[in-house]
Amino acid sequence: MSTTTPPHDFVEVTEDLSSSPLWNPDLAPTPLERRTWSTYHIAALWIGMSVVITTYTLASGLMQQGMTWLQAMLTILLGNLVVLVPMILNAHAGTKYGISFPVLCRASFGVKGANVPAILRALVACGWFGIQTWIGGLALNTLLAAAWPAWAATPGNVWIAFAIFWLVQVAFIIGGLEGIKKLEGWSAPLLLAGGALLLLWAIRHGGGLGYILEESSRIHTAHVPFWQLFPAALTANVGYWATLSLNIPDFTRYARSQRSQALGQALGLPATMTAFAFIGVAVTSATIVIFGEAIWDPVVLISRIGSPAVIIFGALIVLLAQLTTNMAANVVSPANDFSSLAPRRISYVTGGLITAVIGIVMLPWKLYADAGAYIFTWLIGYSSLMGAIGGILIADYWILRGRTLSSVDLFKPNGAYTYSAGVNVKAIAALVLAILPVVPGFLRAAITPGGQVSNPAFLDQLYTYAWFVTFGLSFCLYVILMKSRDRAITRLV
Repeated sequence: MSTTTPPHDFVEVTEDLSSSPLWNPDLAPTPLERRTWSTYHIAALWIGMSVVITTYTLASGLMQQGMTWLQAMLTILLGNLVVLVPMILNAHAGTKYGISFPVLCRASFGVKGANVPAILRALVACGWFGIQTWIGGLALNTLLAAAWPAWAATPGNVWIAFAIFWLVQVAFIIGGLEGIKKLEGWSAPLLLAGGALLLLWAIRHGGGLGYILEESSRIHTAHVPFWQLFPAALTANVGYWATLSLNIPDFTRYARSQRSQALGQALGLPATMTAFAFIGVAVTSATIVIFGEAIWDPVVLISRIGSPAVIIFGALIVLLAQLTTNMAANVVSPANDFSSLAPRRISYVTGGLITAVIGIVMLPWKLYADAGAYIFTWLIGYSSLMGAIGGILIADYWILRGRTLSSVDLFKPNGAYTYSAGVNVKAIAALVLAILPVVPGFLRAAITPGGQVSNPAFLDQLYTYAWFVTFGLSFCLYVILMKSRDRAITRLV
């Protein structure tokens, strides 16, 4: 026997796989003694990833387009409840078998074909890494200017701060995954406290919560009807964590039990995302009352609040938020994904360093510059890719395989998941066919200022549901194609 099944439906590999070209210590199934993440650790992970500037500004971006604060909150909550479902479903295999996302992909895409979804996921993470690093650099620049006024006149100060924050993250990358676990664990309460203090400041100086929420309508810069805006907004909120809904096994491979991963995610994700987005709305609305204008960027707000001590404390909270999110959400997955390309040559650390470099090359300051384009092009656009991959993974593991995998064969070049020369052509076909219907809409949104097409045609409207369309299509196509393959094999036998 190559595996044993201990309590809690865990499977541990006992066979030596170290001679396989598909194996390295970072991709190897997690042994039982390292499966130590409790419900708190999983929840803290999500708190650390959710409390971040892009969450803070998400609702304001929707309100700029015409939503009320309540409509924005409900849209964000619904989007996170939707994405929680594939999150928990994909997490199951990671917890049961102790395997990471690129290794799980081998079951459906083949031991070589798995590199396709892995790299698609990795490139999106690189873009996110760059965006969060840029925001962190802006916060660091604000902190330095408050602590040392001469810094503001330093040539290239923003770019220097950006480089410093990038180097700090590189140091954490070199430290490995255990350091990320500890960082998330102790930072989660501090981040929640920082958000609460900011909300209390807004309520105190803005004339009360009810009044500042009434003033929130002044955030509007457009007046798009709610039901016209809602589909794209919902898809964007699903897309916000569509990446993590794929690579969540990278974390749940360390969970103590299925209950820990499911409960930790349910407690940590929807509530934190909605609560922190609400803080963003309330505080932004308060700035209208206090400063006479809507300041939706907390980094800019911190610099306007007052004393150097307050500015420094606020900037440190922002820096911590960016750091915790980037390390967990945008380094772990691409590091594993790049490692899976050449396990013998690329380690987890090397993969993380590749991520850090590509994140800069993708010009993150441009991706983040326009709130409308950020939501309607970036978030929705990549959600179509993530939805298509997610549909295939869930159909394969839950429908076709009944949650049963061969851990050993996932590391065999010639095993159960070899398919045709290591590639499952049917999975690739399902992926491509599922994405095709939303490509025209994406291209139109990409070349339209702000990302919203006036007088949208059918394909433009279809694109607003990108994640749902590609997820549903890939799920159904994969099941149909694989069932036809099984019937063909049965006839031959």
